[in-house]
Amino acid sequence: MPRDRQTLPVTPVRPDLRADCGRCQGLCCVALPFAASADFAIDKDAGRPCPNLRGDSRCGIHADLRTKGFSGCTVFDCFGAGQQVCQVTFAGQDWRESPDTARRMFAVFAVMRQLNEIRWYLTEALALPAARPVHAELRRALADTERLTRADAAELAGLDVAAHRARVNPLLLRTSELVRAGVPKRGKNRRGADLVGARLRGADLRGADLRGAYLIAADLRNADLRMADLIGADLRDADLRGADLTGAIFLTQAQVNAARGDTATRLPPTPTRPAHW
Repeated sequence: MPRDRQTLPVTPVRPDLRADCGRCQGLCCVALPFAASADFAIDKDAGRPCPNLRGDSRCGIHADLRTKGFSGCTVFDCFGAGQQVCQVTFAGQDWRESPDTARRMFAVFAVMRQLNEIRWYLTEALALPAARPVHAELRRALADTERLTRADAAELAGLDVAAHRARVNPLLLRTSELVRAGVPKRGKNRRGADLVGARLRGADLRGADLRGAYLIAADLRNADLRMADLIGADLRDADLRGADLTGAIFLTQAQVNAARGDTATRLPPTPTRPAHW
């Protein structure tokens, strides 16, 4: 018997919140540190270019990242921060020009990524009819966040992103409550729960609060995650084969990339099905 379905809006896909590596300078391959692990084949300090980064700012092993031990690179998503920093904040300057330029660009990149992630969540919240009671506040928060992304490098580098996120978070919480209130017999609150390796195959998690939950390597095969709140949930190696995430809210591409799924996994409209599934 097929599961009942709820008609849901499609979250607008904003190109400026999608990574455009062709307009970036490989910032994630330079600014961020790597630690030799299951995700990265080598150690790399922050600010040091990855040895696989070519002179044209492209990855030399992009097609083989997973087989060569760099699966972590296939999971990362900058939410469009790379091209924003390179093309807007620094107006085409290259981090290779000087150590000072590089230092400032890398600092701003870390801030911009967080701001764009917040923009992503606010954009999704505004597309949810159930959140209409807070749409006006969400629009103001989105406008404030977008104003911050247009600040100069010095202001961005000194921005207290944690404080801004704390101001926005109550709106996202309220959005979650409004959306999940329409789910009959919704799943219980598992916010921040330690569910590492949990056996949740076939579990009914409809409308569950899984914000910040640790679902690393959890068995979620055929689980029902419709309308669940997954903001900040750690889905690394979570088994989503056959799971239904229709209408799951605040699910990002990075979370999907980090999990394992198959052709039977049902996703919300915005994330794309990873090639490695």
